[in-house]
Amino acid sequence: MNDRTIAYKILLKIEKDKAYSNLTLDAVLEKEEAAYEPFVRALVYGVTERKITLDYILSRLLTQPLKKLKPQVLTVLRMGVYQIKFMDKIPVSAAVNESVKLVKQQGFSFASGLVNSVLRKTADSEIVYPENKNSAEYLSVKYSCPVNLVNKYIKDYGLENTIGILSTSLTVPPMIIRVNTLRISPDELADRLREENVSADFCGLDGALTVTGGNIFATSCYNKGLFHIQDTASQLCIKALDPKPYETVLDMCAAPGGKSFTIAEKMQNKGKVFSFDLYEQRLSLIASGAKRLGIDIISTSARDASVFYEDIPKADKILCDVPCSGLGVIRRKPEIKYKDLGFVDKLTDLQYNIICSSSRYLKKGGRMVYSTCSLNKEENEGVCKRFLEANKDFMMVDASPVTLMPHTDNTDGFFFAVFIKE
Repeated sequence: MNDRTIAYKILLKIEKDKAYSNLTLDAVLEKEEAAYEPFVRALVYGVTERKITLDYILSRLLTQPLKKLKPQVLTVLRMGVYQIKFMDKIPVSAAVNESVKLVKQQGFSFASGLVNSVLRKTADSEIVYPENKNSAEYLSVKYSCPVNLVNKYIKDYGLENTIGILSTSLTVPPMIIRVNTLRISPDELADRLREENVSADFCGLDGALTVTGGNIFATSCYNKGLFHIQDTASQLCIKALDPKPYETVLDMCAAPGGKSFTIAEKMQNKGKVFSFDLYEQRLSLIASGAKRLGIDIISTSARDASVFYEDIPKADKILCDVPCSGLGVIRRKPEIKYKDLGFVDKLTDLQYNIICSSSRYLKKGGRMVYSTCSLNKEENEGVCKRFLEANKDFMMVDASPVTLMPHTDNTDGFFFAVFIKE
């Protein structure tokens, strides 16, 4: 199976099953050997990211509505248009000819003439965007984001920030690693990685490095548990939690465990971290990660964070990194932006229930952090306001809340608020 066929297979599954691009990519690439894996990844993520833009281009060249096309044919057309308009190193002839071959190979020879004609027209024409560059319609097409989400960003953050959020959503996010300070210093790890042909630079946050080149997972440093992957935003969230040695800390929605690991490292592996998750099978990710990193103060248990349990101990610190819409990590999971925003209403109730239940475990004078990887104010400021109104024995610290933006902070879109129990 050639690389374009592999990409086609992944994209069709994402389209039909509403599957996550990253999970589908990894699952298929485990089974199918790509000649050049970076090309497959770039094509899959690119088509997924630019779907609205690609469909806009196609709609101006086709005489029939897109919805009348077979999903298989539409997927091939999107792949072809993306290669022609957004992949500089792909010759037009290759994009056209390989697309025609692909549609034939998949049993849709009747559409080969259509694919050939439309892609050649694509190559010969410029993209004509809607006229008003400040309109939601223009921004939707330019940055491939649904109009209702564009309008929400404008309402919550203004036009300038919206353009920043949308433009950054089409870029590759930085790879940040958290140094396992139980075993090595940041300077020593940077040197060790360079010896294994991995470039890692200091990113301005204590204990964190930015990987700029090389395969980090193929190193002995990874196998020896000298770091774990964690975006700067999540590390800043744990810094705000401020866990100390010998404290008791609860991580209420912990899997796959990155924040629990950073908490334990900041505690110098002294004290107790209780890491909970709703799904039993996800707890193994925390246990295996802790073992690789040499952390032994983490205890895992399957619990529903929205429910209060009498046997969970009182804690000095609590992290509520709640399930959310994920609107801050669109550049990692681009299909998120195409979801109906109506599901957020149910999420905010769940988030509120989680923070209320979790707050009951906090000791007087203790510290609790509420966080999301969303840029939706209903999930963020809205939930915090509702919590404070119902819990008069809690106060928010002065430096809180914090909203991190991809285009201004070079992090995932992220929100956290710090509460103290009086």
